[in-house]
Amino acid sequence: MSTPKVFESEYRFCLILWDHEPIKSRDLAQLCEEQLGWKVTTTYTVIKRLSERGVIKNENTIVSSLVSKEQIQTAEIEELVEKKFAGSIPAFLTAFTKSQQLTADEIQEMQQMIDRFRKEHPDD
Repeated sequence: MSTPKVFESEYRFCLILWDHEPIKSRDLAQLCEEQLGWKVTTTYTVIKRLSERGVIKNENTIVSSLVSKEQIQTAEIEELVEKKFAGSIPAFLTAFTKSQQLTADEIQEMQQMIDRFRKEHPDD
Protein backbone atom coordinates (compact mmCIF):
# COMPACT_ATOMS: atom_id res chain seq x y z
CA MET A 1 0.00 0.00 0.00
CA SER A 2 1.40 3.39 -0.94
CA THR A 3 1.53 6.32 1.44
CA PRO A 4 -1.28 8.82 0.83
CA LYS A 5 -0.27 12.23 -0.54
CA VAL A 6 -0.06 14.95 2.11
CA PHE A 7 0.12 18.54 0.90
CA GLU A 8 2.18 21.26 2.59
CA SER A 9 -0.53 22.79 4.80
CA GLU A 10 -1.71 19.30 5.73
CA TYR A 11 1.87 18.37 6.64
CA ARG A 12 2.09 21.35 9.01
CA PHE A 13 -1.17 20.15 10.57
CA CYS A 14 0.27 16.62 10.89
CA LEU A 15 3.37 17.97 12.65
CA ILE A 16 1.10 19.35 15.36
CA LEU A 17 -0.89 16.12 15.52
CA TRP A 18 2.23 13.91 15.75
CA ASP A 19 3.48 16.01 18.68
CA HIS A 20 0.19 15.75 20.62
CA GLU A 21 -1.61 12.57 19.59
CA PRO A 22 -3.96 11.17 20.55
CA ILE A 23 -5.78 14.45 21.00
CA LYS A 24 -9.35 15.68 21.16
CA SER A 25 -10.40 17.38 17.95
CA ARG A 26 -11.35 20.60 19.74
CA ASP A 27 -7.92 20.75 21.41
CA LEU A 28 -6.29 20.12 18.05
CA ALA A 29 -8.38 22.91 16.54
CA GLN A 30 -7.17 25.24 19.30
CA LEU A 31 -3.52 24.34 18.61
CA CYS A 32 -4.03 24.87 14.88
CA GLU A 33 -5.54 28.29 15.58
CA GLU A 34 -2.58 29.23 17.77
CA GLN A 35 0.19 27.78 15.60
CA LEU A 36 -1.21 28.03 12.07
CA GLY A 37 -3.77 30.83 12.38
CA TRP A 38 -6.54 28.49 11.21
CA LYS A 39 -10.22 28.85 11.97
CA VAL A 40 -11.89 25.91 13.68
CA THR A 41 -13.78 25.08 10.49
CA THR A 42 -10.50 24.84 8.55
CA THR A 43 -9.11 22.33 11.05
CA TYR A 44 -12.27 20.20 10.89
CA THR A 45 -12.14 20.26 7.08
CA VAL A 46 -8.52 19.06 7.13
CA ILE A 47 -9.39 16.35 9.67
CA LYS A 48 -12.20 15.15 7.40
CA ARG A 49 -10.02 15.22 4.26
CA LEU A 50 -7.09 13.39 5.86
CA SER A 51 -9.45 10.85 7.45
CA GLU A 52 -10.98 10.10 4.05
CA ARG A 53 -7.50 9.55 2.59
CA GLY A 54 -6.42 7.23 5.43
CA VAL A 55 -3.76 9.53 6.90
CA ILE A 56 -5.48 10.01 10.27
CA LYS A 57 -8.45 8.66 12.14
CA ASN A 58 -11.05 10.55 14.14
CA GLU A 59 -12.93 8.25 16.50
CA ASN A 60 -15.26 9.72 19.11
CA THR A 61 -13.58 13.13 18.60
CA ILE A 62 -10.13 11.68 19.35
CA VAL A 63 -7.70 12.27 16.48
CA SER A 64 -4.62 10.13 15.88
CA SER A 65 -2.38 9.36 12.93
CA LEU A 66 -2.43 6.25 10.76
CA VAL A 67 0.69 7.31 8.85
CA SER A 68 3.96 8.25 10.52
CA LYS A 69 6.09 11.31 9.93
CA GLU A 70 8.82 9.06 8.51
CA GLN A 71 6.39 7.47 6.03
CA ILE A 72 5.28 10.88 4.77
CA GLN A 73 8.87 12.14 4.50
CA THR A 74 9.95 9.01 2.62
CA ALA A 75 7.06 9.31 0.17
CA GLU A 76 7.88 13.00 -0.45
CA ILE A 77 11.56 12.26 -1.12
CA GLU A 78 10.69 9.39 -3.44
CA GLU A 79 8.31 11.66 -5.37
CA LEU A 80 10.90 14.44 -5.55
CA VAL A 81 13.64 12.12 -6.81
CA GLU A 82 11.30 10.57 -9.38
CA LYS A 83 9.90 13.89 -10.66
CA LYS A 84 13.00 16.07 -10.63
CA PHE A 85 15.84 13.57 -11.07
CA ALA A 86 14.24 10.81 -13.19
CA GLY A 87 14.52 8.46 -10.22
CA SER A 88 18.30 8.83 -9.96
CA ILE A 89 19.59 8.98 -6.39
CA PRO A 90 23.12 9.89 -7.60
CA ALA A 91 21.70 12.84 -9.58
CA PHE A 92 19.75 13.95 -6.52
CA LEU A 93 22.79 13.69 -4.24
CA THR A 94 24.95 15.53 -6.77
CA ALA A 95 22.48 18.42 -6.87
CA PHE A 96 22.07 18.38 -3.10
CA THR A 97 25.77 18.39 -2.29
CA LYS A 98 26.44 21.22 -4.75
CA SER A 99 24.24 23.50 -2.67
CA GLN A 100 24.85 22.08 0.82
CA GLN A 101 28.14 21.82 2.67
CA LEU A 102 28.29 18.40 4.33
CA THR A 103 30.14 18.01 7.60
CA ALA A 104 32.64 15.23 8.17
CA ASP A 105 30.10 13.56 10.49
CA GLU A 106 27.39 13.68 7.81
CA ILE A 107 29.75 12.20 5.23
CA GLN A 108 30.69 9.45 7.67
CA GLU A 109 27.02 8.75 8.39
CA MET A 110 26.29 8.50 4.65
CA GLN A 111 29.22 6.15 4.17
CA GLN A 112 27.93 3.95 6.99
CA MET A 113 24.51 3.81 5.31
CA ILE A 114 26.14 2.75 2.04
CA ASP A 115 28.27 0.14 3.80
CA ARG A 116 25.22 -1.19 5.67
CA PHE A 117 23.24 -1.40 2.41
CA ARG A 118 26.07 -3.28 0.67
CA LYS A 119 26.27 -5.73 3.57
CA GLU A 120 22.50 -6.33 3.56
CA HIS A 121 22.27 -6.53 -0.27
CA PRO A 122 25.50 -8.15 -1.49
CA ASP A 123 24.11 -8.94 -4.98
CA ASP A 124 22.87 -5.41 -5.76
